[in-house]
Amino acid sequence: MLRTLKFIASHPLTRTNKIPAMLHFLSWQLGSRLSKKPSICNFTESTKLIAWPGLTGATGNVYCGLHEFEDMGFLLHFLKPSDLFVDIGANIGSYTILASADIKATVIAIEPLPATFHILLQNIAINQAAKRTETLNIALGAKKDTLKFTRTHDTGNHIAAAGETDVVEVPVNTLDNVLYGKVPSLIKIDVEGYEAEVLSGATNTLNDPALKAIIIELNASGGRYGHNEEHIHNNLIKLGFTPMQYDPFKRALSEAAYFGTHNTIYIRDLEFVEARLQQAQPFHVRGQHI
Repeated sequence: MLRTLKFIASHPLTRTNKIPAMLHFLSWQLGSRLSKKPSICNFTESTKLIAWPGLTGATGNVYCGLHEFEDMGFLLHFLKPSDLFVDIGANIGSYTILASADIKATVIAIEPLPATFHILLQNIAINQAAKRTETLNIALGAKKDTLKFTRTHDTGNHIAAAGETDVVEVPVNTLDNVLYGKVPSLIKIDVEGYEAEVLSGATNTLNDPALKAIIIELNASGGRYGHNEEHIHNNLIKLGFTPMQYDPFKRALSEAAYFGTHNTIYIRDLEFVEARLQQAQPFHVRGQHI
């Protein structure tokens, strides 16, 4: 609990209003445990998420409005209804709901774990976003295959390494095969260390100039599969992408010296992206217009 309270105290949407945010956290914890049922909670001003204690993919949003504020803020300011967004490692659908229900963009949401995929479908349904969202209960990699995934680590579930037990077998395809010529404006990749394999199966997509931005998690977990994340970083730079940080309050991008320990936003065609960010309608969350 102490870790969660520190997160709330430092989060950009709650750090100037700590006491009400922490009271909200404590109230939600008590109420959800007494009811012993999943809760449908407010996400943004116009969207909702199913949540319960321990469901990390949802609870950070319940506590602070937008769990990953900079990256989610970038999505909300960058995407337009005419865009295609691909959510790789969609989990319970936080990014998918922002794109499909808030922005009304077209979304392909890819989540390999059946239990998590079921929650993703429920979140899409309660936000009436099914017509704009294609959902795939598969994993992505460098080729068609099957892989074993862990299933007891919540948002940290990953492709099982040697010796890991309690796993589920999942079909694998490539991103290029899935898109079949369609090109997204934005891709989010959160696959717990398997990013290099996903990108290896996305050569055509990555080389298309219509792809303007990638939000990717590079947190050193690729080492469990023998992948060097600096190699991913350098390859993206060769493709014309630049690692950036985003401040949603100022709508300002600044170049990152290197990739971070969590998500990094890689931008191509900076002038185009910055123009979109400045022209976007504000989004509304936790009583703030951003």
